Amino acid sequence: MYAIFRTGGKEYKASPGEVVRVERLPGEPGAGVEFNHVLAVRKQNLTLGTPLVESAKVKGVILRNDRAPRIRVLKYKRKKQYRRTTGHRQAFTEVLIKDIVTA
Repeated sequence: MYAIFRTGGKEYKASPGEVVRVERLPGEPGAGVEFNHVLAVRKQNLTLGTPLVESAKVKGVILRNDRAPRIRVLKYKRKKQYRRTTGHRQAFTEVLIKDIVTA
């Protein structure tokens, strides 16, 4: 059994018991979270939404809010003495998927 849902402008595939890293969500660790934008669900048969599956939800629990390791972003133009270095750390939330509910 799995579901494909959308949050934070991205789509994720998840099964019950799986840990998924999604875009930063408001809430403390231990708080419950529901994803209502479910695009597809597979139990025995595959159910596709048009565009969403009616009354389907993915329920989970927030494990932690954190930031990913730093990446370096470098801009460089040869022969022009132009060099810029910046960094970026993407914020994320780890969610433990508890259940996929369909009506």
